[in-house]
Amino acid sequence: MAARGERAADDEPAIVHGTCHHDCPDSCGWTVTVEAGVAVKMRGRVDHPYSAGELCPKVNRFIDRVYDPNRVLHPLRRVGAKGEGRFEQVSWDDALGEIASRLHEAIERDGAESVLPFSDAGNQSLLSMMGMDGRFFHHLGASRLVRAICGPTVGHGMRMTMGTGLGLDGLELEHSRLIVIWGSNTRLTNRHLWPTIERARRAGARLVVIDPIRTVTADAADEFVQPLPGTDIALMLAMMHVLVRDGLVDREWVDEHTLGFDELCEHVATWTPVRAAALCGIEADVVERLAHEYGTVRPAAIRSLIGAEHHENGAMFYRTLAVLPALVGAWRDRGGGLSRSVGSYQDAFVDEDALGRPDLLNGREPRWINMSRLGEALTDESMSPPVSALVVWNCNPLVIVPNAELTRRGLERDDLFTVVHEQFVTDTARYADFVLPATTQIEVSDVVPPWGHLWMGWNEAAIAPLGESCSNTELFRRLAAAMALDEPALHVSDDELLADALGDRVDLDELRRVGWVKAPYPDDGRPFADGGFPTPSGKVEFVSERLVALGQPALPTFVPPREGPHGDAALVARFPLQLMTPKQHSRFLNSGYSHLPKHGPAEGAPFVELDAADAAERGLSHGDVARVWNDRTSVQLPVRVEGSRVRRGVVSIPFGWWMAHHPDGKVANSLTNDTLTDWGGGVAYADTLVEVAAEGIDDTGGQEQR
Repeated sequence: MAARGERAADDEPAIVHGTCHHDCPDSCGWTVTVEAGVAVKMRGRVDHPYSAGELCPKVNRFIDRVYDPNRVLHPLRRVGAKGEGRFEQVSWDDALGEIASRLHEAIERDGAESVLPFSDAGNQSLLSMMGMDGRFFHHLGASRLVRAICGPTVGHGMRMTMGTGLGLDGLELEHSRLIVIWGSNTRLTNRHLWPTIERARRAGARLVVIDPIRTVTADAADEFVQPLPGTDIALMLAMMHVLVRDGLVDREWVDEHTLGFDELCEHVATWTPVRAAALCGIEADVVERLAHEYGTVRPAAIRSLIGAEHHENGAMFYRTLAVLPALVGAWRDRGGGLSRSVGSYQDAFVDEDALGRPDLLNGREPRWINMSRLGEALTDESMSPPVSALVVWNCNPLVIVPNAELTRRGLERDDLFTVVHEQFVTDTARYADFVLPATTQIEVSDVVPPWGHLWMGWNEAAIAPLGESCSNTELFRRLAAAMALDEPALHVSDDELLADALGDRVDLDELRRVGWVKAPYPDDGRPFADGGFPTPSGKVEFVSERLVALGQPALPTFVPPREGPHGDAALVARFPLQLMTPKQHSRFLNSGYSHLPKHGPAEGAPFVELDAADAAERGLSHGDVARVWNDRTSVQLPVRVEGSRVRRGVVSIPFGWWMAHHPDGKVANSLTNDTLTDWGGGVAYADTLVEVAAEGIDDTGGQEQR
């Protein structure tokens, strides 16, 4: 049997090694068995240094996705009204010809900024996520997209305290004796880290989970703390109060490696556990106990990912969280500190400018449009120039962006020309003028820089592209040719793109042969044991003049979100329930997989989950149909009360279902807040207020916004 991507004899199966491309921290290694050019089996790669042979329930059935009969395999042109999803098959030549003509027309009429590229991490492989598209749109001078819907806000927050978004490698938690998982559902969304945490617990570590929803990770914890959404900063400040008050600060480390300790002490003096408990909806003795444990157990680690950034104070959350390990000197210890994404460690390998070529802008400064405000960008009649052409790949914005009904209205515009490169006719693709067939991961070779561990992975193409599908890089090469763009950088091969991106920092032949290469990380597991923080002062900055320059508070500060339990009183009176839209499906990945027959039905159907007391006050019982509404829209859903995992004052609608799965054709994000975060460009999904009532109850809510 041939292996490692080697060509097999015609009658001999081949085992081809690859790496999962999904927007997930685990970036697992896999093997694909190929017989006569057909992928027949996928398994986890047993010798992978992180995933160790296990795949998740989604990817275990990835072959079903590849060969699903509903997959788009040929270019499609819209023949029905936008949103109907009616298309006819056309040739690539016809599709490219018309697309090129329409893009040229938009540029000649409204200027290049009228073209908006829209993509995210639907495939987070290096070339698929940021390969030829950057060069293509830079050369055009198109509008630029702020891709901060998920992830960057965390790093921006940490940088204002530590000067860097780099932190503790998750595998170092094996050495921890206190692990605080704050706002992350590790067992579900980061499953391959869980064995590391279990090893630490067998060695004596205690696990505390802090989350506004009781998750499967919370079920497994030694202690679960459930604050109201958006109040975590108050809890952190109260912990600091206790650490200072009770002499639990590592003064030696603080004096040598931090800036502004005296100002911080004065600032947190009024943040008593009683004050924070009232805001967070927890008991004061919980705050006291948590702070004492954090200040006395070593090594102590805090683990968080990206969930908590989705508040108006999302960057401040991580700026404040980064203060805690500095106060207790946790960075001294192996297994101590703050652990989040380690994707930035891959920067040692990847030159993004060499790949994306911003120099092709030739001195132009096109406008930036935040992806979370897509609906606004498509409907704002005062925007000049208007967005008249939209090119979408690697994502399904109608499901993933907040305030989705505004985006829907934008996509319905007769004068908007939309092209979607996809594997299926998604909710967004239903509104496209052209849908172009995209390859899956096992049909292309690429490199996968992970964000949950340190091993950059190689992915070898296991089969030829099905039908007429093509990769993201090939799409933009074809578009460049169709538009008669003669810039040489738009026509280079994938191998040349990888050489540009990785240079001599990575031996591509060795990467392909072995399957992975590990990013640099301290041998002793302690990235900041001796300080060395890349802030202006070279220290952890409890006081940040950079934040003052941004109009933000110099010290960690709790500011209640307007759409939160302590926000705008008039708004809270009208919409007293806080909406969370969590990822809680084991068979979905963001907006992916819910449409597949062995994934969606296994998860049931969308629902709204309420605490029993909140349901009773509204005359609702488990299984009733309710209307969930705010000033953005109204969504109809069945009620879940039995086994509810939300506390009073909070409701939950799971994220990821498509329009067809909802009774009224709306999605969870039809309701969510598109207010941007304090800094970092993120969005406040989780600061969304709603009311819930039995279907048919009259009210004045549910008016479509804007």
